[in-house]
Amino acid sequence: MTVERICCVGAGYVGGPTCTVIASNCPDIRVCVVDSNAERIAKWNSDELPIYEPGLDDIVRKCRGTNLFFSNNIQEEIEKADIIFISVNTPTKTFGFGKGKAADLQNLEHVARLIANYSNKSKIVVEKSTVPVRAAESINRILTANTRPGIRFDVLSNPEFLAEGTAIEDLLNPDRILIGGEETPEGKRAIQTLCSIYSKWIPREKIITTNTWSSELSKLAANAFLAQRISSINAISAICEATGADVSEVAHSIGSDTRIGAKCLKAGVGFGGSCFQKDVLNLVYLSECLNLPEVADYWVQIIEMNNFQKRRFALRIIECLFNTVTAKKIAILGFAFKKNTGDTRESPAILVCKYLLEEGAKLCIYDPKVPKQQIYTDLKSAERPDDMQLIEVTDSPYKATEGAHAIVFCTEWDEFTKLDFKQMYDKMLKPAFVFDGRKIVNVEELQSIGFHVETIGRRTSKLLKTRLNRCTSHAD
Repeated sequence: MTVERICCVGAGYVGGPTCTVIASNCPDIRVCVVDSNAERIAKWNSDELPIYEPGLDDIVRKCRGTNLFFSNNIQEEIEKADIIFISVNTPTKTFGFGKGKAADLQNLEHVARLIANYSNKSKIVVEKSTVPVRAAESINRILTANTRPGIRFDVLSNPEFLAEGTAIEDLLNPDRILIGGEETPEGKRAIQTLCSIYSKWIPREKIITTNTWSSELSKLAANAFLAQRISSINAISAICEATGADVSEVAHSIGSDTRIGAKCLKAGVGFGGSCFQKDVLNLVYLSECLNLPEVADYWVQIIEMNNFQKRRFALRIIECLFNTVTAKKIAILGFAFKKNTGDTRESPAILVCKYLLEEGAKLCIYDPKVPKQQIYTDLKSAERPDDMQLIEVTDSPYKATEGAHAIVFCTEWDEFTKLDFKQMYDKMLKPAFVFDGRKIVNVEELQSIGFHVETIGRRTSKLLKTRLNRCTSHAD
């Protein structure tokens, strides 16, 4: 197949950046990202893009209007496309069977039906959204049942392995590109067609081809393994705080083992984002459906440990602030789930803030990329509407800390390592506390200024002594 036009349905964190990079490296192909959300498409066509990713703005400006387009005209773009990427949201179900674990595939099915209704020629349909195993089979059945005579659809799985904050670099220089399809002559031809697109800028040896089911499961398994490593080092951080070990030193030691490696061994307040929790829960649900309860229980513990880490961090704040935070001003620095993104989905900051709000704390929140309204939306509670009066969102970390009892770091933004902590300390109530949920501050430097510093994986000597004495008394 000669590919002249690519359409991507879904203008979110995956579809927008992916198609921008494809357009940049395939100038002979017209690439159009479509979405039913008119406001989102308008932002893609403006100077203020709907998502923040380092390097994204420059590529969009270079290609937009040349061979990269953003449109609400879904029907026309589907009709004319040779390849269609499906990049719609597949959130965890909040109702019915599989509630809290299974993926909600309403959007995926809706797009499959649109493709079947609007297509007037054969096409390759690429499943780009994170989906449960055998979702491609569902798409294929919908397309086959509703297709016109003489039209053929080849459905491929091409999962994304993007980390928010480094998505453009991940797209330009990926560890691998994974493409799964049917093991038929037609399926193999479709795989090679998609391979020819990526090979314009990616070495062929980095493009892995598998059957469809292996491709889908590989995406879930990869995120589950990464989440597992983070929860594992966070579990070790709890032991470090109770014994006097330093989790950074422990992580460096075990990360030096070539069988383990150093990546994803940085302890913190917990993982967030749109994929890790959703994909682990999807794997749990799959295991339960396959009557593998022991496997399901194993992966459930990854989520349990992540929630425990967030709860433990919030309790540590309350404990250090003399077991009460009622009416105390606490500066929350960082609200996105990680640096270099404005995404707050499953952000650890949300749960930490909610715990503190339940205790009556007054929160002043600063994040350089998360919109003010998004913060209010994430913290809004139908059960506790009065909590909104305890929240202030500011445009400066210095305003956030003025008159505060404590600073809580929930996101590892680079700018936080360059703050004038002496200036902050002078304008805070004393004793002034710093709670580092991302291990980004120089503990000794802040202690020399006068701060009482609590960081993940380390304990102050006083509290450490109390814990050890408690252990000794139990042993006796």
